[in-house]
Amino acid sequence: MAPQGQRRGGKGPRAEGFQKSKSLKRKREEEDVDALSQRVADHDSKSSSPPENFVDVPLSQATQDGLSASHFKTLTTIQSRTIPLALQEADILGAAKTGSGKTLAFLIPVLENLYRKRWTNYDGVGALILSPTRELAIQIFDVLRKVGRHHTFSAGLLIGGKSMQEERERLGRMNILVATPGRMLQHMDQTADLDIGNLQMLILDEADRIMDMGFSKTIDAIVEHLPQERQTLMFSATQTKKVSDLARLSLREPEFVSVHEAADSATPSTLQQNYVVTPLPEKLDTLWSFIRANVKKKILVFFSSGKQVRFVYEAFRQLQPGIPLLHLHGRQKQSVRLDITTKFSNTNSACLFSTDVVARGLDFPSVDWVVQVDCPEDADTYIHRVGRTARFGHDGRAVMFVDPSEETGMLNALEKKKVSLEKINVRQKKMQQTIRNQLQNMCFKDPELKYLGQKAFVSYVRSVHVQKDKATFDLKKLNLEAFAASLGLPGAPRVKFVKGEDAKARKNAPRQLLAALEGSDDDTDNTEEGGKPKKKKGEVRTKLDRMFERRNQGVLADHYNKLIDDEHEDGDDFLSVKRRFTAGDSDLDQANNDSDADSPSDSSQSPSKSKSKPNTNTNTTKEIKTLTLSTAPTATPLTIDSHRREKLLTSKKALLKYKGKGSHLTFESDSDTPKNKKAYRDEESFTAGGKHAAQKERSDYVAKEAERAKVMDEVDKAVAREKKREKKARQKERERAERDGRGVELVPYGEAEGDDDDLEMVGEDEEAPPPERKRQKSKKTRHAAEDEREQPQPETLEDLEAIASGLLASS
Repeated sequence: MAPQGQRRGGKGPRAEGFQKSKSLKRKREEEDVDALSQRVADHDSKSSSPPENFVDVPLSQATQDGLSASHFKTLTTIQSRTIPLALQEADILGAAKTGSGKTLAFLIPVLENLYRKRWTNYDGVGALILSPTRELAIQIFDVLRKVGRHHTFSAGLLIGGKSMQEERERLGRMNILVATPGRMLQHMDQTADLDIGNLQMLILDEADRIMDMGFSKTIDAIVEHLPQERQTLMFSATQTKKVSDLARLSLREPEFVSVHEAADSATPSTLQQNYVVTPLPEKLDTLWSFIRANVKKKILVFFSSGKQVRFVYEAFRQLQPGIPLLHLHGRQKQSVRLDITTKFSNTNSACLFSTDVVARGLDFPSVDWVVQVDCPEDADTYIHRVGRTARFGHDGRAVMFVDPSEETGMLNALEKKKVSLEKINVRQKKMQQTIRNQLQNMCFKDPELKYLGQKAFVSYVRSVHVQKDKATFDLKKLNLEAFAASLGLPGAPRVKFVKGEDAKARKNAPRQLLAALEGSDDDTDNTEEGGKPKKKKGEVRTKLDRMFERRNQGVLADHYNKLIDDEHEDGDDFLSVKRRFTAGDSDLDQANNDSDADSPSDSSQSPSKSKSKPNTNTNTTKEIKTLTLSTAPTATPLTIDSHRREKLLTSKKALLKYKGKGSHLTFESDSDTPKNKKAYRDEESFTAGGKHAAQKERSDYVAKEAERAKVMDEVDKAVAREKKREKKARQKERERAERDGRGVELVPYGEAEGDDDDLEMVGEDEEAPPPERKRQKSKKTRHAAEDEREQPQPETLEDLEAIASGLLASS
């Protein structure tokens, strides 16, 4: 046993042994890190014979264990060429076919570089991985968790659709972040605990899409927050080589690694690629027949817009093709999107209708068919779409439906990317009966499905209109009337176009921004079926104007059509009324002074509810009023030039912002009446009295409050003394009554209310004085009590019989 002094103040043998073992462990780890760093430095990253297995690469034991537990043993081509370069902290541009293992090519260097630098939670964020879609970010994060399970790093996932507060609480402890560009920039601007000043690595997965127009401004803003001295890795199946893109990311002599540049095709060799020449009106029939013939397969179907996805999903779901149907697009909630991707990954046979939101990077196991109903916008998008099948050496098949007008241009674009397709024909015996009539019946019975069909038609026409390759995508060569009929619609809806659009910029722009762009553009165009007149320069169009101009297959009722078609006899606009203002509101005195002399006499009616009779002799020019509702110099004059502004006059709350800046109201401690004066002093007048001014005001206030409390204390004591004196007087009165021989009578409950003691003092020889708070008894109650006292009480059976006979005689 250790001595008493050693047990209290010194270290025992056990503590010394623990410290010794801890120091030895730290020393071994440092030696391992030094040895690993030396192996990485000695490794020939540009060797003609790259490593084939992970054990041949200078990796830490924790990474080796994570790879072995995740069943990763052999390196792919992109991994064997990029991992050694990335371990030596070189900037890399990696390009490889889809499904070639690009995710591990940048996750392993992230773990290894941070491990060799002995990164801890106190060092902040060491690596940032950006992904263009939420689904791809979730997939990268899952792989990171599996491979890095034996490391001590903390990793976080930042994507839209989740709680910002929950992410913000954990960001201060994160070492590796996997994020989408928009959410990452939001945290950089709003989260104070996010420390990225010591960032070591920046990774861009699907770099060509991230550097595209949709994310360009976001990426520029993110890069401004990052340090210049860092390692940057960019991976994609179609890598960019633009000097401007590389300069924006501050790359330092990057190594370009392209695995399929010398290959015969940019797509896997195990992928069978075909296309079918299908006119646009027959695409849905062909798709229905294809799904019916492959009900035991796993099919991924691509459309150009989310509205098409939703319409086809709802329509086919009612037709019941005999295979589970799923749909995925960017307008869904994050929880729904995650649930759908999980279901499609775990199922053996299903059909997923989707947009390009799943076209990049996602790994769905065992996809049998990739069907492209709508042609992709370019060859790069085609490569990413078909990359969802034939992954990691497995077989896969892809088919694309091509309109005759798109065949030549699409094939030429794919040939430039070394992608060759084989043309196939649809067997007419395998074609099912057309579903056009069924869709028409469903749209007739279900207005919501018809509305979805109209939106799907408009979204497809706009997607074709905004394509850059006008030689391949030409609306004039498409039979839009027949296409609308194939969707079950009675006619082709009118479509409004905006000239000078960019396809990818419009595709990635927010919905509110698109609406603003459409509303602000003066140039409008229509389909060849005719349509609306072009908007004049400077003309302001309202929501009602657009509503009355619609001719969308009976959306408007008959009386609305009559309002549109019928013209007024005198040529004036329908219901043209001169604007008038009436009195009646206490807050509108200024408005009353400026009102016209011909205002209605009924001043009690508000302007918004007053009825104006149409007068054909009245000038229909809108009369504009300007009212100043406040005398403040900064008050904004209110212009009354519309019904909305006229209705504003009836709302006191809405008028507050037009009355100028208000003033503080100060309430005294002993008064409820506010005083219109400044409640706070400015700093200059406050500090004019010297440095002891605040202390003096404080002492004066304390003295004033103490004096007031002293006065109130005297008042309270006087009230307490008075109550005590009254209580003693009442008690002496009771004692005096008992000494005089007077009895005490209980007052019955409900007949009278006594004083605080609930007792009434009544003398034997005198009547009791009425109490101060006694209620007057009613005559009926008083007479009943007297009769009860006068009536003798029965003592024997004879007395009861006499009373009964008397009652019978009286009745």
